[in-house]
Amino acid sequence: MKIYTKTGDRGETSLYGGQRVPKDAIRIEAYGTVDELNALVGIAGSEARDPDLRRVLAEIQSRLFDVGADLATPHSGKSATVTRIQDADAQALEQLIDKAEQDLTPLKTFILPGGSPLAAKLHLARTVCRRAERLVVRLSHTEETNAAVVVFLNRLSDLLFVLAREANRQANIDDVQWKP
Repeated sequence: MKIYTKTGDRGETSLYGGQRVPKDAIRIEAYGTVDELNALVGIAGSEARDPDLRRVLAEIQSRLFDVGADLATPHSGKSATVTRIQDADAQALEQLIDKAEQDLTPLKTFILPGGSPLAAKLHLARTVCRRAERLVVRLSHTEETNAAVVVFLNRLSDLLFVLAREANRQANIDDVQWKP
């Protein structure tokens, strides 16, 4: 199978199920941003030394592939092969957040993205996650979408924030406090 198909050479791409849409359609922008987020999580995972963190980041990457497939398949399109994001996916992230926060000092002020190189990468992933969330919300105004995707991305951005703080803690680097 060749990697290039030439079917997108005129500025269109196919959704799962075959529907052709412009490459600048909001749906494409949404799942393209999820793909960008997935790459950033992969970069962070390549730097993580803690095996538990590497495992969590790898699991996030798998779920992000599910998010991309969910978004690439119009919600009205029934497909037995597409794994739709469920409420349980966001609940699993909540459990990871609760577990990670146990070892962290409670926040008393806003913090700036940064600290260790790994934390900075996780903060960057968090901001791209928020952008993906905004795009999915915008998409939902004009097309039917899976509401669980927005919830998942919202929780994921929270988890990435907490994991960035944990990365700083493991590196013995203080979070960078915002000084107004």
